Amino acid sequence: MERQKGRKDGFDKNKKREEAPEREERNQDLIIGRNAVSEALRNDRAIDTLLVLRGERNGSVGRIIAECREKEIVIKEVDKKKLDFLCGQGNHQGVAAWAAVHEYATVEDMLNLAKERGEDPFIILCDELEDPHNLGAIIRTAETTGAHGIIIPKRRNASLTWAVGKASAGAVEYVPVARVANIAATLDDLKKQGFWVYTADMDGKNWCETDFSGSVALVVGSEGKGVSRLVKEKSDFVVSLPMRGKITSLNASVAASVLMYEVARQRLGIKAK
Repeated sequence: MERQKGRKDGFDKNKKREEAPEREERNQDLIIGRNAVSEALRNDRAIDTLLVLRGERNGSVGRIIAECREKEIVIKEVDKKKLDFLCGQGNHQGVAAWAAVHEYATVEDMLNLAKERGEDPFIILCDELEDPHNLGAIIRTAETTGAHGIIIPKRRNASLTWAVGKASAGAVEYVPVARVANIAATLDDLKKQGFWVYTADMDGKNWCETDFSGSVALVVGSEGKGVSRLVKEKSDFVVSLPMRGKITSLNASVAASVLMYEVARQRLGIKAK
């Protein structure tokens, strides 16, 4: 593909018993109570999401919320039943926080990493990708294909939870992940810096005929809805994988992996036979 160069249901008791350790390990990332959350914030621990009892603003809760807003941490109001369940009936005092499995990076960190390596930037953006296993798998493939980072939205997207870290098989330690308020606006910023935007979607051009040279921003959509209309409109290219069977779509992380490896193949100069 040519393009203009230049712009840079049944319940099993045994199964329940087997899953309990995993559930217990995952809840170790939940910080419970006002003092514990305050200390985590004071010591700059990476916080993924603050959970606040709906309507609760008394005492130190207001200060915790204000500090989280200042640090741009996602804040979610939840009802008492959900908070009690997550905290295992512990004394949460109306506040709990999910600790991120790794510190979040910035988009600038990714650009600096590409500059340090002497490479054209290669960034993957996830548009409302809700399955943590998909996000973890994408981070893992991003690391193996030499991508410089992953960008996710702050809302309606999987984040750096324990499950994502586990699915990434440790790759989360090496691949910068940044959270932004708006994916579409971020694409505008990247295009101003010379990026070409490629979006994976069903009605795009064949991936094998696409030129992925230069600065690449690869967008992967959600498991059910795909990419949003606005994000698709801001794309320079829409690419797709051929579907020859009865199933008409691929798992998001599988599709992303195929495209990431095509970017890597072209950058390495490996000829397809």
